[in-house]
Amino acid sequence: MSYQELSIEERITIQFGQLQGLSQRAIARMLNRSPSTISRELRRNAAFTSPYSASQAQQRMRQRRTVCRPARKLEPGTELFDLVVYLLRQRFSPQQIAGKLRRMEFPKLEDVYVCRETIYNAIYALPVGELRKELIICLRQGKTSRRPRSGGVDRRGQIPDLVSIHVRPPEVEDRLTPGHRCAGPVGGGPD
Repeated sequence: MSYQELSIEERITIQFGQLQGLSQRAIARMLNRSPSTISRELRRNAAFTSPYSASQAQQRMRQRRTVCRPARKLEPGTELFDLVVYLLRQRFSPQQIAGKLRRMEFPKLEDVYVCRETIYNAIYALPVGELRKELIICLRQGKTSRRPRSGGVDRRGQIPDLVSIHVRPPEVEDRLTPGHRCAGPVGGGPD
């Protein structure tokens, strides 16, 4: 079960519930939320001098969200983004662009290093339109959607249709057939 942030409508319900004198548990039942969620919301956003305000709580939530998220390195309209777009149009791959930026071939821009994942994420995060379509075509694969490199199951070291050594046939133990002589008895050499 995953936690979902309170919406502005839920905050307004909390505010009206408080004004009507309802308990936190009653408000939680109305919203189908945990009472601890309501308690935490009131403790976090209620001021000592004034009652709970839904609009102020929503504004504080937005402020907390902007502080906890770092600024994006590749924002459309910035000089660095324009440079990356230019290099993509010149048929450089995101990996090559990241390498060029790392070697600091652009002394005019400071702190310009971005990794290839950042470049891919910036391209695929663009709103649907001509620029996004053009940049995706500039990529080597040219796929319209992309899975992050970190996602998925690690399949290294897995053998397909693996049969356990415990279910091998009994004639293997006799070592009479060529190819069944992989390992001899402990301490001995080949027969």
